[in-house]
Amino acid sequence: MKRTLGTCYYPEHWPEDIWAEDAVRMADLGLTWVRVGEFAWSRLEPAPGQLQLDWLERAIDTLMAKGLNVVLGTPTAAPPRWMLDRHPDMLAVDDGGHPRGFGSRRHYCFSHDGYRAEAVRITRILARRFGARAAAWQVDNEYGCHDTVYSYSDAARRAFRDWLCQRYQSPDALNQAWGNVFWSMEYDSFDQIDLPNLTVAQANPAHALDFRRFSSDQVVRFNAAQVAAIRAHSNAPVSHNYMGRTLEFDHFATGERMEIAAWDSYPLGFLEDRSEAPARHKRRYARQGDPDFQAFHHDLYRAVGRDGRWWVMEQQPGPVNWAPHNPAPLAGMVRLWTWEAFAHGAECVSYFRWRQIPFSQEHYHAGLLRPDSAAAPGFAEAAQVVRELVAMPDVEQAQAPVGLVFDYAAAWAWAVQPQGQGCDYFRLIFDIYRGLRKLGLSIDILPADTRDLAGYSLVVIPGLVTIPERLMTAIAKARAQVLIGPRSGATPRNRTLPGPLPPAIPGLDVTVTRVETLRPDMPVPVDGAGAVILWREALEGTADVLDTDVAGGRVAMRSGRLTYLGGWPDPGLLRRLLLRACRDAGLPHLDLPPDIRVRQSGPTRFVFNHGPDPVAFEGRTLPPAGVAWG
Repeated sequence: MKRTLGTCYYPEHWPEDIWAEDAVRMADLGLTWVRVGEFAWSRLEPAPGQLQLDWLERAIDTLMAKGLNVVLGTPTAAPPRWMLDRHPDMLAVDDGGHPRGFGSRRHYCFSHDGYRAEAVRITRILARRFGARAAAWQVDNEYGCHDTVYSYSDAARRAFRDWLCQRYQSPDALNQAWGNVFWSMEYDSFDQIDLPNLTVAQANPAHALDFRRFSSDQVVRFNAAQVAAIRAHSNAPVSHNYMGRTLEFDHFATGERMEIAAWDSYPLGFLEDRSEAPARHKRRYARQGDPDFQAFHHDLYRAVGRDGRWWVMEQQPGPVNWAPHNPAPLAGMVRLWTWEAFAHGAECVSYFRWRQIPFSQEHYHAGLLRPDSAAAPGFAEAAQVVRELVAMPDVEQAQAPVGLVFDYAAAWAWAVQPQGQGCDYFRLIFDIYRGLRKLGLSIDILPADTRDLAGYSLVVIPGLVTIPERLMTAIAKARAQVLIGPRSGATPRNRTLPGPLPPAIPGLDVTVTRVETLRPDMPVPVDGAGAVILWREALEGTADVLDTDVAGGRVAMRSGRLTYLGGWPDPGLLRRLLLRACRDAGLPHLDLPPDIRVRQSGPTRFVFNHGPDPVAFEGRTLPPAGVAWG
């Protein structure tokens, strides 16, 4: 697989007389791809029907003349002001009933049919005009950013009622599925059903969970309509640039219609903005980013992309402007982030942005160039990667030895009924991912409907509230060691309500008789090492008992190669569980220094030092932000 670099460019922000100079510098740097157009609707169509596409054609031709490939973005994440005049009810509405107003971006409701038609219209216009020029496409921009998946608008209410009607067919069936006899919540008509906001107490969990399913389907529907418009006029691959720790819609479902899964990697911003890590962890990695957060999303989006195709569409090259604190990267980290993405199978790493803008919301967001066109620090690191790419053969990708099952629907179920503060599905998944990485293991992320687990030595399935039949069958056929739980299989397949019910996993006689959630200062020590934190289950059954707490309560039980974990493990207990699973699976592992991470890519092993200090490892010393391979 050939690895390439790119950048994000906004010709509408700069005088046309410097476009050619920019194209030359991009090509001379060694870039291959340039993304354009995703926020340019007001310049493409200043007034309804008054198209001005010639400038974009000139910009694309200027880039192509220097051998650069263009990713053309559809501009639907930032509809112009006249669109609101045409569709005044198109705005998303927050859970307090307040419209999300004009003046930034993502100010539309996914359920508004009028805006969806407008989005398809402008996409079709661009596909007809540029279908032969675009080497790839990006649909919209960062679905879910700024909490914009859930909308409580009139359009969403109407669409939700229709969705429920299609799903349940009758109010009686819905009442039964939702358990509406509780608190006299039964409905006589779908038209009586409102959105699950502004209720006096907690909304019915089944109601809230179905609203999340519906909202995800609306994103998938919106995206699919634009993909279809592109397909009618272009054979180029289509992508969307997802975000980090964005769980409100099913990325696997959205990705089914596109070839490439891309994501926007901002390691320093995400450490500050999307991590529960303690202050000392954030301080140590303030200029490097969390050692595992980017890798997790690389592996996730490799699973979302068709045949494993994925990109980093926006790579942070310097300080950002949107996190609580925005330090500059440690020298060498832009290079490390780039190589880490390639080690996990990225086809392209594209830096955001080419030139820092001297105005508006991203005034302080760094680029490869400063606003005066002088090179910013990330420019030299990108140039170093280009030289290294020339000297190094292509990286081969292969199946990892460990599979980790991840499911967006499980995240929704945990969010609707967390049962305790801090009980968050992503946090559980990420804790286990980090534990695996600390042992030097390479990981494939797997969707919950995975049909085949062949080739894996170890499969971990944490927190999967409903285990699909396909995965049940795959588990039964697998030869891997399988570690399941906690809260996995808690929901029977014919109900929507999560709850403390038997896991019902064939071949594993374990029953969950009670659940409790624990205060942060109430860890339950486990004999041998570690503790159960946050979420704890009481287990019964005939399966062999592997671990007990200090009071004799069962923590982990096993039948054959299937192990059930009845609690949220702290790092000490997790390490013990994973070491045992590796031993039983015959899976080699490493004892890595805290700042070191490795990734096996076919025959090539990459080693990364995420720390601010030199680290000795396997007979060599890696400098801060050091990268080695062999």
